[in-house]
Amino acid sequence: MNSATAISLTGYFVLMLAIGLYAWRKSTSNVSEFMLGGRQLPPAVAALSAGASDMSGWMLMGLPGAIYLVGLSAGWIAAGLMVGAWANYWLVAPRLRVYTEVADDALTIPDYLEKRFNDHSRQLRVVASLVIVVFFTLYTSAGLVAGGKLFEASFGYDYRIGLFLTAGVVVVYTLFGGFLAVSLTDFVQGCIMFAALVLVPLVTIANLGGWTATTDAVSAIHPEYFDWFSGVTTLGILSSLAWGLGYFGQPHIIVRFMAVRSVRDIPTMRRIGMSWMLVTVIGAVLCGISGFAYIARSGAALDDPETIFIVLSQTLFNPYIAGFLLAAILAAIMSTISSQLLVSSSSLTEDFYKIFVRRGASQRELVLVGRIATLAVALVAIGLAMDRSSSILSLVGNAWAGFGAAFGPVILFSLHWRRMTRHGALAGIAAGAGTVLIWLYAPFTIGGEQPSAVLYEMIPGFIASTIAVLAVSNFGKTVSPVVEARFEDMLAAR
Repeated sequence: MNSATAISLTGYFVLMLAIGLYAWRKSTSNVSEFMLGGRQLPPAVAALSAGASDMSGWMLMGLPGAIYLVGLSAGWIAAGLMVGAWANYWLVAPRLRVYTEVADDALTIPDYLEKRFNDHSRQLRVVASLVIVVFFTLYTSAGLVAGGKLFEASFGYDYRIGLFLTAGVVVVYTLFGGFLAVSLTDFVQGCIMFAALVLVPLVTIANLGGWTATTDAVSAIHPEYFDWFSGVTTLGILSSLAWGLGYFGQPHIIVRFMAVRSVRDIPTMRRIGMSWMLVTVIGAVLCGISGFAYIARSGAALDDPETIFIVLSQTLFNPYIAGFLLAAILAAIMSTISSQLLVSSSSLTEDFYKIFVRRGASQRELVLVGRIATLAVALVAIGLAMDRSSSILSLVGNAWAGFGAAFGPVILFSLHWRRMTRHGALAGIAAGAGTVLIWLYAPFTIGGEQPSAVLYEMIPGFIASTIAVLAVSNFGKTVSPVVEARFEDMLAAR
């Protein structure tokens, strides 16, 4: 690593830690502030925090790498995500912001589900918490894999050193600053990602002689590169578009809706968030396209397509700017890891420790337990991430499907259907998560291939969860007057 790049990266790390210190001194005195920032996030911070924690290393490594490999036919995932994010802002954000406050100030998704359905048995809270901890640990490991690959590809460091450096900084500012630190660092990281995904493709295309020269260079080697339907089946397109269904059930994203200052801020949050996402997704796609043309023309070696953004930033830019661009990748990775760590620790603290271990625990004790839980989840994720051969896109896809199928239909119906019951919610979570796991590790094949290679596990999981919610709610016990009254309170407060 040259000194200029080292200075840029060091500056970035110092800034993240400083934000963590600021948040620690400002607002981590009680568990609500540590886990939800006191529900006082401005719309711009909430929007970029949701976007940055959503996109992670997938935006700067996974998506450009997929486009680089196969062309625009890999862009169906991006299209599905755009539609899904937009629908999430409309269908989930306003009602969830109101309902979690009406439901006795619910702080986590399991807490919300328990209070939404007046579940005194605690079964719903426990099942939802288990799904969150299991899938988020897997999801967090995907971010750490991306961090390890970044340091390995950029600086020649051992993969494990990069992994521990990434984890170390994230854990420190998340431990001490809680939700406010995570959200403020996400905002800064979202700005860095935005700038990087505008700058890199524009400079690369200019270096190649313009857009026409870029497309000509690509088409000369891969004539079907710009064909959206090249090499993909109908099921393949549906599988890619189905990524958008996952948004309704991602705890680390929808928790931002719970934390925004007011339901009246959500339209502003939506406009900022969707504008940010549109520009960054287009930038990531263009990185893959221009990267393919650049490698073809220069003859440079590229061992891992997921590092194309890194290669472009190191080759085409001044070392100081290259350091900033590498910081953008770290920003993408760290923003997601920190959000996932916080949601996991919040669930362990609020949904397990507070309920089953120490019901009378003080606010200070709960904050301490939250910090210990953050460290514990991080250590398990580090252990899983030790396998350097793991694909970022594959790990993210599995976890994304798990959450989307387990929680997506349950969250949607809980916000829009007054007749949904506690047993329907339990059945939906179990059916969604169980179907995804069966689809991933099934002892059977479809046409000689694993089921997940034929159809993205999100689709059967989402369908199974929806059927379970509807069937069990319609043919089980009716909702209680308390649950129905709380639903009316939510409608009145919107």
